[in-house]
Amino acid sequence: MVRTGEIVLKTTGNGQVLNITEAVQSVVQDSGLRDGIVTVFCPSATSAVTTIEYESGAVRDFQRLFDQIAPSDQEYLHNYRWGDNNGHSHVRAALLGPSLTVPFVAGRLALGTWQQIVFVDFDVRSRQRRLIVQMIGEA
Repeated sequence: MVRTGEIVLKTTGNGQVLNITEAVQSVVQDSGLRDGIVTVFCPSATSAVTTIEYESGAVRDFQRLFDQIAPSDQEYLHNYRWGDNNGHSHVRAALLGPSLTVPFVAGRLALGTWQQIVFVDFDVRSRQRRLIVQMIGEA
């Protein structure tokens, strides 16, 4: 069986990292499926989904890494086309990726002890984001 849900988020952008683990778990529980996989997908070119230990030091280290890999003050040709100055946001999101798949067993996400699912908004302004949560499994 396939079930589809969604999560709606309000973000501040600029590398904001949000722990969405409980929201994903809630969608899985509401699906009525017991065992399977869940994919979280963000239909956005400037945001991403991954896992991390959601702890303030690890989150800040993660954000700093992207500041080093794709600094916002570099020249990005994308900025010339649209003038929105978010070329670095697109590069950062592409490096991380728009989706994550996690197994679930007995209705619970099969994450490690210190592993949380996070949404990262790399854009330069606040936004409302909609995540698609799709599950394949058995009831």
